[in-house]
Amino acid sequence: MKIQPRQQLLEIWRATARSTLLTGRWTWGGRHQRNSISDAEHLLCLLGPATEIPTFRLDLPNETAEDVLDALDVMGDSIEIPQVLIKVLTDYYVTYTDDDKTPVFSGGSYFTLTTDDEMPEKQQALHVVDSFAASVRLSLATIGFVKVLRGVIRRRELLDEISLLEAMASKRLTASMVGLLRSFAVHVFDLNSQFGNNLLRTVNQARLPPRHILEDLHRELREIKAGLRDITVGSGQVTDIDNDNKLFECGWSWGIVQDAPQVLTTAEIGEQREGLALAAPYLYFTVVALDCIRNLFSERTRLLGLLDDEQQRLARALQLRWDLTQSYWSKIARYGKGRWPLEDIPWRTVDGVESDYLSLLVCSIVVQELSNRRAPESESQRVGKVLNELAGRARLTRREMAGDPAIALHVPGFSLDLEGSENVGSARLRWLLADFSPQLLKQAIRVAEMLRHNELRGEVTALADQIWEHLLGRRLQDGPAEQLWDKHTASNAAGEETTTSSPSWYYTERVVECLVIAAEFVSSPPLTSPELTDVATDLLAEADHIFDQELLSVSAEAGPAMGTALHAARATLRRAHEIMPERPGTAAVLAWEVLRELDRLAAARQRAVGAG
Repeated sequence: MKIQPRQQLLEIWRATARSTLLTGRWTWGGRHQRNSISDAEHLLCLLGPATEIPTFRLDLPNETAEDVLDALDVMGDSIEIPQVLIKVLTDYYVTYTDDDKTPVFSGGSYFTLTTDDEMPEKQQALHVVDSFAASVRLSLATIGFVKVLRGVIRRRELLDEISLLEAMASKRLTASMVGLLRSFAVHVFDLNSQFGNNLLRTVNQARLPPRHILEDLHRELREIKAGLRDITVGSGQVTDIDNDNKLFECGWSWGIVQDAPQVLTTAEIGEQREGLALAAPYLYFTVVALDCIRNLFSERTRLLGLLDDEQQRLARALQLRWDLTQSYWSKIARYGKGRWPLEDIPWRTVDGVESDYLSLLVCSIVVQELSNRRAPESESQRVGKVLNELAGRARLTRREMAGDPAIALHVPGFSLDLEGSENVGSARLRWLLADFSPQLLKQAIRVAEMLRHNELRGEVTALADQIWEHLLGRRLQDGPAEQLWDKHTASNAAGEETTTSSPSWYYTERVVECLVIAAEFVSSPPLTSPELTDVATDLLAEADHIFDQELLSVSAEAGPAMGTALHAARATLRRAHEIMPERPGTAAVLAWEVLRELDRLAAARQRAVGAG
């Protein structure tokens, strides 16, 4: 890959530290005014790599890498950097806790209105799934960070700060998990409704009789229905899902759904707000929720013991929804024996909305589900082709035309109307999504990781490199935020193009997430092919045999040079055998080196015999 994640992340860290501490103090905000999501994204630009990539860790000062310290030098040395992070993390958790000690998950400046009216504060304060999800990720990163850091801290004052921070992060984590449980929705609708007709039209790629499709679909979704009946915590309980004249979909709404019951918990999380969001899934918020929930049962979470007993109980309830939702959307997207509905671009939702961005969101769920069950490579390959087509349609790999409507996917982006938000204001709220490119890059890297053949993987990594080239072109090129994102161009009222030099933490954090995934991909063992393994095996067999012959031919009076050469050959052969299973290509090269050295020794001996 051409991405070089380590170098890119170091550049982002340097730019983040420089632009954030420009005045000597931590400066919040960027392109948007402060809100609970943007500030979390700001912190995750640093804390994400620091807690997910071992060579970027900041919680063990004696082990912090020199290039990392160089990138963050404006924050201090290896001892001072963790202390700065403790203070700004504490500031975050205090800021987004109200006077009643209840965590706040408002969308704030990320909300826009569908009209030109002024947005009332009550609407700005509405809780949104994006904030729940960002808080899960940030709180897990924070708790893990301070757990490790505590082991090397001796100052009582600093230990007290760490304990306070951990308690606030844990409380916010629990509250965000409760919020996610109360934002889950199961939408049941009549077969003959607009929703039913649109769903059947989506899955019926073979144009079979609707009754046949309906019966088969009920069979496919039988286990998911059974699982949804077992939901008892939070929202999502349904009563008529078994009706054969009904269809359904499940996932996360944009916020706490209307009439969502409170979650009974022993944890002190403050008030649980009344819900008003539409009790139906939004694809974007479903993807956001699925991505964050997987962190609750990741290897790092388990090994560090980041969840207490109550959080583990809530995590199990979320994991049930995670499993059911992934399975539902993957089955719908891959339904049938011919062309998948996912391959029929653009995706159409049950309410009739169509967009390439929606196709990308469904791809995201399918990729995650395929990875979890280690699906056949052929399925991953088909998703890779969909991603390649989406890249072309979005003009990431093809030339754009004047007035090209595909550009709207990037600027201003795909918008969602948040149904139910109008109940506390004069107009409905809108949520703007402008992360098509990093979302596509993330899925391309994930698909590449699943492919086990070099040729297939090479095609997808080439696509990832092309998307990365596009993202490089959107980096800010001057000012304190140089090397951050996003240098998009927009038109003002006079029709003139304008740009902004303020960083978008929304966009930058998504690129950072891609780079973290790319770093994990690069650090994984290389692929092995049967053909290369066969070649390496034959070369090693010949090298072993000739080496044994050489030992048999060498007399006891052989000089020290001969002994040294044979000792080196033995060590090289031993190394080649050790790495053969994972790196047959390298093993083959080592075998070549041994064969060449053995041939040199044999030729020298023949010359000596001839001269005698």
